[in-house]
Amino acid sequence: MANTVSISMPSLLGPHGLPALRFVLNYKRLPYRTVWVEYHDVERTLRSIGAPPASIGRDGRPVYALPAILVPQRPSESPIVISSANVIVEYLETAFPARPVFPEGSRALQAAFVHYLNDVVAKPLLAIMIPLSHMRLPEHVQAHFRGSSTAGMPGYLAPGPQREQAWLAVKEKFDFLAGLLDKNSGPDGDGLVAMGRELSYADFAICSLLLWIERVSPHDGWSRMRQWSGGRWVRLWDRCRDYMDVL
Repeated sequence: MANTVSISMPSLLGPHGLPALRFVLNYKRLPYRTVWVEYHDVERTLRSIGAPPASIGRDGRPVYALPAILVPQRPSESPIVISSANVIVEYLETAFPARPVFPEGSRALQAAFVHYLNDVVAKPLLAIMIPLSHMRLPEHVQAHFRGSSTAGMPGYLAPGPQREQAWLAVKEKFDFLAGLLDKNSGPDGDGLVAMGRELSYADFAICSLLLWIERVSPHDGWSRMRQWSGGRWVRLWDRCRDYMDVL
């Protein structure tokens, strides 16, 4: 690959596949440059590079969201611009098939796995992590969110019974996930990664959640998770560590 991919990320990474995309770029050894974008600049920035909207709002207006990538082409051709983490990963896998993150025949199953991870496993995390993530944003970015609709945003859970109950709900989901991955033990694999022995997109999606927790709640959330399932999540973290760096 002669040119460098430009990848736009929000100023604070969250749960929506953003670190997973970085894992994929690093795993495939693709050169890229990260452009950090403040939340209030997302729409302006993406419009300026010709990125497609991520969705259409109820009012009919386009909704722009990160991440996005810009892939340079020949001088006579316009760059390829893609938004939405899953769409980007699909493109990277097709355009740069070396070191695949979707082993042959696994793309549909991995898509289902990541959907389950985001919609079921991660759901109890949101009540804890969204307020903590919001508190870590710069004041001017917090003000941006206060100026928009915050209906449905969970409130901060102070240390106490409610937070303990919330973490128990998270542990229940991760324990169930650990039980699924354990089925890959013995002749089917090492019992650690989703595809048996080799890392894949599913593992990077899990590590994205682990990274979010470690960065935002290192002394509470991550210290708990390190003990769960006999240290399984630490072992997976260590397995993916080489692909975590921000470039």
